[in-house]
Amino acid sequence: QVQLVESGGGLVQAGASLRLSCAASGYIFSTYPMGWFRRTPGKEREFVASINWNGGSTDYGDSVKGRFTISRDNAKNTVYLQMNSLKPEDTAGYFCATLGFPYGSMSRREERVGSWGQGTQVTVSS
Repeated sequence: QVQLVESGGGLVQAGASLRLSCAASGYIFSTYPMGWFRRTPGKEREFVASINWNGGSTDYGDSVKGRFTISRDNAKNTVYLQMNSLKPEDTAGYFCATLGFPYGSMSRREERVGSWGQGTQVTVSS
């Protein structure tokens, strides 16, 4: 079955950087758009970033534009989220997901998510 395993979260101070990783297995990773979402207690999941099958196109939520970068390495079945200039409001569980269908368009909509990872916690102090 599809398995997505996030890692790289932690506790950092405002202004710091983190790189999250999502290791995928159980499907043809290189054909699917991928995305990152985040969730805090009491709030709905928020779209963070997405990337197409070959990494040629990306999309970002307004709150992270200019600070976060999504990328992927299809040879390693891994998608990344580089997070710079972290703010306390970035504190959340971060979740990796498949989006849509093979070679399909990216999406910001949770309805297009096929599989979710279990998440990794990012906490930004101050």
